[in-house]
Amino acid sequence: MNNRRKLLVALGAGALSAPFGSFAQQQGKVWRIGYLSVGAPSSTARPDANIDAFMLGMRELGYVERKNLSVEWRFARGDYHLLPALAAELVQARVDVLVTYGTAPAHALQAATQTIPVVIAASIDPVQLGFAISFAHPGRNMTGMSAMIIDLSQKHLDLLHAMVPKLSRVAVLLNPGNSGHRSEEHTSELQSLRHL
Repeated sequence: MNNRRKLLVALGAGALSAPFGSFAQQQGKVWRIGYLSVGAPSSTARPDANIDAFMLGMRELGYVERKNLSVEWRFARGDYHLLPALAAELVQARVDVLVTYGTAPAHALQAATQTIPVVIAASIDPVQLGFAISFAHPGRNMTGMSAMIIDLSQKHLDLLHAMVPKLSRVAVLLNPGNSGHRSEEHTSELQSLRHL
């Protein structure tokens, strides 16, 4: 597992430990997590490192499936249009906490509930996207990590220019269905690329 994934696991699992830790007195309780993914389930042929890391992090915190943990898995299999219905299913399942990775599934969970705690393993800018009021005090029912890719856009361009000083054109591939990517597209650095 690369260092970035290890960091995601540590921070995501740490964020999850707070809601569970506050209920530590409820010995014997089986905690129900709803996990919403835009991807597909892991398989032997194609494991999902995020899911594997999530489950490893939960085990390290003492939560084991079929012992004190039950996970309701929902996968959109790349179809973003399925996310709202899958989020609604998880809310209907009355899970204790919801977990996701990325902006689009986080939006679906935000629209589905304002009461069940939501942990976002990573989103581009949770404050700008309305998941949190501020980084210091997220408020609402959502918490997690920010990838802050937008803040790195200028650094990425600087590195490209350092490697290829005569660089005059750069193409950036983004998913127009992902609101986090739309916000990144409108950063001043990427806007300036259109004028090169």
